[in-house]
Amino acid sequence: MEPVLIHQHDAVLEIALNRPDRLNALDRSLLEALSKALERAEGESVRAVVLRGEGRAFSAGQDLREAAGGELDYQEHLERYNRVVLQMRRLPKPVVAAVEGVAAGAGMALALAADMRVAGRDAVFVTAFARIGLVPDSGMTFTLPRTVGWGRAFELLALSPEIPAERALELGLVNRLSEPGHARNEALALARELAEGPTRTYALIKEGLNASARLGLEETLELEAQLQKVAGSSRDHREGVAAFLEKRRANFEGR
Repeated sequence: MEPVLIHQHDAVLEIALNRPDRLNALDRSLLEALSKALERAEGESVRAVVLRGEGRAFSAGQDLREAAGGELDYQEHLERYNRVVLQMRRLPKPVVAAVEGVAAGAGMALALAADMRVAGRDAVFVTAFARIGLVPDSGMTFTLPRTVGWGRAFELLALSPEIPAERALELGLVNRLSEPGHARNEALALARELAEGPTRTYALIKEGLNASARLGLEETLELEAQLQKVAGSSRDHREGVAAFLEKRRANFEGR
C-alpha cells in the first residue's frame, strides 16, 4: 500500500497520508513519500494544496514501533521531518490541512506547518511529546507559540491536554470547523477558492510572514517594500486593479 496518495483536482493537489491501520503514524517511508509529494506540489499546474489523512485520523504522530527497539537514530530521523516542514513553509502556494480524528505529536506539528487548518468537530489535537519524555520537534516550538502565545504554548506542551476541535478554534489552532467527516470537502473548497486567487501574492504573503518571526520592525518594513515591489509588477495586480475599476470579478492567473 502506498504510504501517500496523491490526487489532483484542477489546480488543487490533494495529498493524503495513507496508513489508516496505524492512524497514519509517521515512519520513514511515509515521510519520504510525503517529501516527494510536496516536490510535485511545486509544479506550475498546482496553485493550492490540501493535506489530510486517510481513515479516521489525521496522524497519531511518530510510529513508536520504529523507536521501541532503540535503533532509531533521532538526528537522522528528524532530518526527514525537518525537510517536510521546511518544504511546507517554503512552498510558494497555500497549504490547507484537513484534520479529522486525532492530530498528535508530529502529526499535530504537520498540521501547524500548514497555512490554514479545517477540522471536523470531533477532531482532537494533542502535543503528546512530554507524555513520552520527549521535547517537541518538527517545528512545533516555532509554530505553536506563534499561534497561541508563549504561555499557552508552554501549557499545551508541558501538560499535553487533549484539545477538542471547539477549543482548538478558540485558541486559533484551526481556522474553520466542519461537521464530522466533512473536513476534506471543506478544505478542498477552501483550496479551490485560494487557487482561483492571486496565488503569486499568496506566496509573497507567506514569505513575509515566515520572515517576520526573525525580523525587527525596521527590517520588516524594508522587506514589505521589497515584496510590494514584486507584487506591484505582477499580472495579477494589474488584473485586480482593472477588475476593480470595471466592476467585475478578477480573473487571476497566479502570475
